[in-house]
Amino acid sequence: MADITPSEVKRLQTTLQRLLGSPKLTVNAPTRKGMSVEIAVAGELIGTVHRDEDEGEVSYAVHITVLEEDLPAA
Repeated sequence: MADITPSEVKRLQTTLQRLLGSPKLTVNAPTRKGMSVEIAVAGELIGTVHRDEDEGEVSYAVHITVLEEDLPAA
């Protein structure tokens, strides 16, 4: 797993805001090398982004976590 550059963080934020329709979404660079890049909406952490490079092709995996307690009542 490769580190995500500051340029990639900005580009990912722009793309995810557009794709998910939320200008409140932010992609936050890790505070220490090797840590995950985090995704937040209105300041609330919702997931992580991981970068993968295989045979010269780069892809990003977005992992979003939703806690059961955050779901509306059934």
